[in-house]
Amino acid sequence: MPSPISNGRYAFSEHQADEILNLRLYQLTGLEREKIDKEYKELLESIKDLLDILAKEQRVFTIIKKELREIRDKYGSPRLTEIAPDQAEINMEDLIANEGCIISITHGGFIKRTAVSAFRAQRRGGKGVIGMQTREGATEEEEGDFVQHLFTATTHDYLMFFTASGRAYVEKVYEIPEMGRAAKGRSIANLLELRPDEKIAATIRIQSKKSGTGPSAVDQTWDENLHIVFATQSGIVKKSNLSNYRNVRKGGIIAIQIEKDDRLIDAKLTNGNDEIVLITKDGMSLRFHEEQLRDQGRNTVGVWGIRPEKGDHVVATAIVDSNAMLLVAGENGIGKRTAFDDYRRQSRGGKGIITMKTGEKTGDVVGALTVRETDEIMLITNKGQMVRTRVKEIRETGRNTMGVKLMDLRNGEKLQAIAPVVSQAEEEEEEARTPEAPASDKG
Repeated sequence: MPSPISNGRYAFSEHQADEILNLRLYQLTGLEREKIDKEYKELLESIKDLLDILAKEQRVFTIIKKELREIRDKYGSPRLTEIAPDQAEINMEDLIANEGCIISITHGGFIKRTAVSAFRAQRRGGKGVIGMQTREGATEEEEGDFVQHLFTATTHDYLMFFTASGRAYVEKVYEIPEMGRAAKGRSIANLLELRPDEKIAATIRIQSKKSGTGPSAVDQTWDENLHIVFATQSGIVKKSNLSNYRNVRKGGIIAIQIEKDDRLIDAKLTNGNDEIVLITKDGMSLRFHEEQLRDQGRNTVGVWGIRPEKGDHVVATAIVDSNAMLLVAGENGIGKRTAFDDYRRQSRGGKGIITMKTGEKTGDVVGALTVRETDEIMLITNKGQMVRTRVKEIRETGRNTMGVKLMDLRNGEKLQAIAPVVSQAEEEEEEARTPEAPASDKG
């Protein structure tokens, strides 16, 4: 049989040519029409599906996830390189100038670092310069905000944060976001990557200290002569040596073991020769010397500081200062300030003595602070209202008294907390101090 290919062209046989000629025209056009109809229907289905994808965000995410998983499965491989700090003599601090700065922490949990030079540049206008943007005018549903702690520090110093659950977090000051004077700051919870439901109970600044210079310099920041005294709601106190916290990992460590239904109230930095006062909800107090506490490891519970009666609990702690007084406030807006000399030293673990006569007029004690006449405090109610008061306007009274009215409350309103508040004058004083000798925490 001869080849059907002739001169590069396909040659039909006579039989094939006859069969083609016998096909009716509608049969030939029908074949192409069926093909076109099929393609048209497929195109309509495709358009309908694409419009559905555009209309449904969840389908878009599902497709993206599917494609990313396919890319991962096809091209994914373990990392072959390791990102690690240089093992040479240079570390991060060597690249950061040790400069003075101001650390601001608000009652609402926002923090920022501001260069001292920024304060100087913005003080040329005199008094009334805009400071950190906080909300002191709040609705009943919202609580306002204000600057509660102000630290002078250097960029190489440390800040220690303690949560109500007993964990400790440590950050270098240079890791605190640097912002302008008017900026609100960044949430402490986000900065520290706190666990869910963790709340900050106390903040302490630790001054960086080194002996010598260069590679041979010895870090003396975590001084063994300094201590941290913790107090819990149930009346437990514990003293830990500051040196126990020289190696705190990013996710935090246990500072004190908190038992069930208890929480950390406060933590204070002490020098080994301080005295502490514990104040309870029912108006009892106990002053004791920290020598009655021995240093304990981090993951321990502690010992009794005060033994509250049933239904009572610790609401505040204070460090005794011979140049200051103890301010105590009740939930019905009654408060007073009393000299520390009125509180005799006792052995820890007792019931304590009266610091405020609580009753229907005063209500329960909601807080206590170590204050000086030049200080100002903020009174915060359960309705979100805040009143700023000068300490010198609160009359001095004896220990075993009710006190005087601090603020007028509306029906059903209760005083919820008191806190120190940093004034414009204090900000200017902090800015004027030398970074080499930072001031202590006002809180």
